[in-house]
Amino acid sequence: MRTMMDDQINCPQCNSENAYNDGSLWNCPDCGHEWNPDTATAAADVEAGQGVRDANGNPLADGDSVTVIKDLKVKGSSLVVKGGTKVKNIRLVDGADGHNIACKIDGIGAMNLKSEFVKKA
Repeated sequence: MRTMMDDQINCPQCNSENAYNDGSLWNCPDCGHEWNPDTATAAADVEAGQGVRDANGNPLADGDSVTVIKDLKVKGSSLVVKGGTKVKNIRLVDGADGHNIACKIDGIGAMNLKSEFVKKA
């Protein structure tokens, strides 16, 4: 028979043992952090360098196709990448400024995007 203590999860932010389950989320009374253990694990994988994920948390790989989810201004230009633009054959790069996707967009050319502004197509 399992007890409540078997299901105990420590807070991922402050590592407190006082975290408790409140329906679909876990809560930490010490630091006020709320999290879903399933998505917290995925976020930890990305932070540990185990992959790039899109805005919805789906893993991305070289050669994938993605869709831009919001209008993005092109720096140094009056051009705008419209939300809904499909980008094929992306390449994952290690961008120090957070731009971790290298791609070519029709009508604009080669550019880098942040994975938080795309979703897997």
